[in-house]
Amino acid sequence: MKLVKSLLLGSAAGLTVVAGAQAADLPIKKAAPVEFVRVCSTHGAGFFYIPGTDTCLRVSGRARFQATYLQNYYRGGVAGGGDLTGYQGLGRLNLDARTATGYGTLRAFVRFDLAYGTGPFLASGTQRLAGTGFPGQGVDTFGRSITTVNVDKAFIQFAGFTAGRAASFFDFYAHDLEFIASSLGSDISSTNLLAYTATFGQGFSATLSMEDPLLRKTPVFGSGTAGSNFVNYQVFGAGSGNFTPVLGTNALGQPIIADYDVVQRQRLPDFVGALRYDAAWGSAQISAAVHEINTANAAAVRSFAGNSITGAVAPRPGSDYGWAVQGGVKLNLPFIAAGDLLYLQGSYGEGALRYTGYNAWLGGYTASATLAAGTTLGTSLVDAVVDPVTGKLDLSKSWTVSAAYLHYWAPEWRSSVFGSYGEVSYGKASRANLGLVNQLSGFATSSLPSPFAAGYGFSSVLRDTNQVIAGASLIWSPVRDLDIGIEGNYARLALQNGRVIDQNKAPGFGGAQVVNVVNGVPVVAGGGVLPTTNATDTFQIRMRVQRDF
Repeated sequence: MKLVKSLLLGSAAGLTVVAGAQAADLPIKKAAPVEFVRVCSTHGAGFFYIPGTDTCLRVSGRARFQATYLQNYYRGGVAGGGDLTGYQGLGRLNLDARTATGYGTLRAFVRFDLAYGTGPFLASGTQRLAGTGFPGQGVDTFGRSITTVNVDKAFIQFAGFTAGRAASFFDFYAHDLEFIASSLGSDISSTNLLAYTATFGQGFSATLSMEDPLLRKTPVFGSGTAGSNFVNYQVFGAGSGNFTPVLGTNALGQPIIADYDVVQRQRLPDFVGALRYDAAWGSAQISAAVHEINTANAAAVRSFAGNSITGAVAPRPGSDYGWAVQGGVKLNLPFIAAGDLLYLQGSYGEGALRYTGYNAWLGGYTASATLAAGTTLGTSLVDAVVDPVTGKLDLSKSWTVSAAYLHYWAPEWRSSVFGSYGEVSYGKASRANLGLVNQLSGFATSSLPSPFAAGYGFSSVLRDTNQVIAGASLIWSPVRDLDIGIEGNYARLALQNGRVIDQNKAPGFGGAQVVNVVNGVPVVAGGGVLPTTNATDTFQIRMRVQRDF
């Protein structure tokens, strides 16, 4: 037994040695190295290296709740009519990627905004007209609720070039101290552009930018509505297929009228130039822009009786060029309180309302607007009018000035106050000629009566107006990047001269219904008198809770 036991133990020991020798010959598989996220301090706080690359990325964003009370005068069927309160929830995501290269930093920045709003103002008509807002379709939500989906930023910067969707280089103040753009001034936060910026000296830079013209267009005056062709009526003299754009008649003594599609086409980019200076005391900028204004061909040529003239050709009004200039300065005021600053800005333009920002409160991409639903008067908002006698584009003229001041009462408490004033004017001759064509042709191209009619002076169409906007806010930041605030705004729209029919007390009545004027008061058929006004105003109160991260 001892012999057998010895043999078994010896065999087991031998097998153990052999197995150990074979295991020693097998390759050892090492664990994959863990690639930790590394902090990237090259481009500032919050950046980290994307694993496996030399690109630094910063992820940030925003969450916001906002409520608004807006004075409203009308409980009609118009969108927002009768609504006094509105609410909005917004989410924002920012992605900022940067890579150091031999040509400098290569940067790509993307910002997505997603929001849902209801009620007046927050269910923005401007966003619907621009194609970034999608309205509700229900009985109670139609035109009063909106989902906003916007690629607010998506641009690349490299070696002085900026390409993509970014803020316009024309803009300066751009409502930085306001909850929502209210004061008069240019603010195209999102546009498509290709620009080059050169830096020189100490703090100086110069930029030349080609920008998307569609986002700066305000309609040429016509009789259409949003989504339809705006039609303006042109009177031409007689001739065998060769009409001269002067008031004239055909062989039967009838005026010849051409129906024009005045929707503008994209033909040339807007060109923007800016000269900027940045220093410890603040910054200053001078910018200028030019953009083409055009119309399409005549849709039809007809006689006074409305009969189409076969084979007739009417010349298209030639293109014109709107332009604007702007100057602004930002002053840091640490001697008052840490973080205090002051903005001052002014602009002037011809055929360029969205560059001067005269329609910042009223809204863009529409031919007319009011301060709020049911206010006493509205104003025309167009870049140009086709004069039906001369056949030329008559450009509107506008200018605005604005100021905004930010003050810190304490590190957790701050306020901003802002105010602006602006004016817009239209050609007197082209306005009278439009009324004259209405009378001669019998076509209702607008509510503008004949200049010889009693109600001509009481129509609000293409009247010169001015605006005053003022506001103030108080914001509490109990912890970093959390804002809880309230803001109040006041707006006033007034005629430069004269009076118009009060659309709050006599809605639906225009100058065309006036048959007589007695002691300066418009009278309609049957002897009824119409109330008049020369100004209207409104106010808003907003509150916001916002967290940036």
